[in-house]
Amino acid sequence: MTKADIVSLLSKNASLPRKQAEIIVNTVFSAIVEALDEGEKVELRGFGTFKIKERKSHPARNPKTGEKVFVKDRKIPYFKPGRELKNLVNS
Repeated sequence: MTKADIVSLLSKNASLPRKQAEIIVNTVFSAIVEALDEGEKVELRGFGTFKIKERKSHPARNPKTGEKVFVKDRKIPYFKPGRELKNLVNS
């Protein structure tokens, strides 16, 4: 399912013009991204939680050349599905 599919589904189910449905979907996604960028956790009950995990810097090895490299600190977006979502997927 793509973002366009979500827009179409919202437009059809809520009897909204496609342009308004697209604005709603973009607003929701933007709010999630902005909250994560500010270091906040986003919790959608029954669906899951989005948060940022921080990875520490560490030495690594280039698998192609064998050369040692240093990986910098970085932040990774992480999604943890909620219990209800897990149960729906596994049933």
